[in-house]
Amino acid sequence: MDAATEKRDVVIVGGGHNALVAATYLARNGLTVTILERLPHVGGAAISAPVFDGLDAHLSRYSYLVSLMPEELITRLGLELELRSRDTASYSPYDGGGLLIETAEGAATEESFRVLTGSDTELVAWRRFYAEVATVAAAIAPTLLSPLPHIGELRDQVEMAIWTDLIDEPLGTAIERRFTHDLVRGVVSTDALIGTFASLHDPTLIQNRCFLYHLIGNGTGEWRVPVGGMGAVTGELERVAREAGVQIRTNCEVDGIDARDTDATVCGDGFVIETDWVLSGVAPYVLARLLGDPAPPKPSGSQFKINLLVSRLPRLRSGIDPAIAFAGTLHLGEAMSELETAWAQAAAGALPDRAAGELYCHTLTDRSILGPGLADTPAQTLTYFGLHTPYDVLPDEIAAEQAYAQFLAALDEHLAEPIEPLILGVEHRTPAQIEESLGMPGGHIFHGDLQWPWLEEGERPHDAAERWGVSTGHRRVLMCGSGARRGGAVSGIAGHNAAHAILEALPIMERP
Repeated sequence: MDAATEKRDVVIVGGGHNALVAATYLARNGLTVTILERLPHVGGAAISAPVFDGLDAHLSRYSYLVSLMPEELITRLGLELELRSRDTASYSPYDGGGLLIETAEGAATEESFRVLTGSDTELVAWRRFYAEVATVAAAIAPTLLSPLPHIGELRDQVEMAIWTDLIDEPLGTAIERRFTHDLVRGVVSTDALIGTFASLHDPTLIQNRCFLYHLIGNGTGEWRVPVGGMGAVTGELERVAREAGVQIRTNCEVDGIDARDTDATVCGDGFVIETDWVLSGVAPYVLARLLGDPAPPKPSGSQFKINLLVSRLPRLRSGIDPAIAFAGTLHLGEAMSELETAWAQAAAGALPDRAAGELYCHTLTDRSILGPGLADTPAQTLTYFGLHTPYDVLPDEIAAEQAYAQFLAALDEHLAEPIEPLILGVEHRTPAQIEESLGMPGGHIFHGDLQWPWLEEGERPHDAAERWGVSTGHRRVLMCGSGARRGGAVSGIAGHNAAHAILEALPIMERP
């Protein structure tokens, strides 16, 4: 071993939030762990940044809500986090009004459904559907920090009708059968499309998998606001990792991984590290290049992200208090027919004629992300997540500006005043720009299509990595990021599971 070669028990390639989780568990169990991150900071997409020059606001630039991180994981790691609930779940404006859904549904939700649909029928169907969805979430959520369950174990806990609707048939079929109003159908549909480019009737069921992941977090699927922004989440994960003894190297890009049956070598500019285990926090597409394996199909992201700072919230034509309408998720162009039309146009290679997406105001729940110059003003942040805007339909800045103009027009349709004069700062990011900034292939926020969080019929795991859903085809290289079997979203689950796969695989006499 020459002087330039180091030795570590575990090397983690990529320093996203899952990498920090895995590193902490392993270091606490006595292993020497090094994280190699090519950017100047850890956290990947789960960061806060001063997005607007000269304006003291630290926005959650990419990932912006916490939906899937188990409370058990937060407690075990000792994270000092505050995740706040929002009184408003969603508000979907339409010509002449808006559908308001409270987090704890009450009289306002009931009246809103009646005004939109003319009766209580759709509300009853809504409540029945989500009560049944909750039974699926209750079965799956407790398994996320354990080896993969078998599909049969979960299916036996759930009524066959809801299992069929969510797991066996395209989600659009169930939505059209259970609901009659186009807007209500769209509000249900949206959780199937965040980060996923698909028709609601896609036979591959990728939309169903996306829907399931958005609804199973902690058994409730509630998306919560991290106080201090996503940077606070990463900051806490970095703190516990360093306290555990994890070595974190930033500005450190990996050039290649030589994987063998008993160990591996990780190399880059100025370093060579011999290691027993490699964990990959990068996308499977990137990992294949580093390993010299055949490249899988490149993922393609489909979201158009816009960050805004406004001098105050705009007034809405419906007359609803903006602090209620913007407190949760405000839907634009998300009736089911509009979503399907937008998907079809984008699938044909064109930017959809109308914007479809979701708007959210962090500062109505947490103003700590605003500095002294803004905190005492009416200023607010707005984050837009545009749907059905895949990588290849936003190829350049001209297309991005067109998509931004469509967003402004879609929002102005429902405002009593134009939004543009209220804008103090704006940043928009296409999938291509996300790819460039984060090294995330195709700008795909899940690193690729989500997978079912269980073992399929006839699937028999042969080792710890397969049992935990983190295998790569190389014995000493495991997935610990969003590309793992239960990856995706800000959850830490993939990092937890990769660490436990290593700890399980260690021979008894070698365990710390």
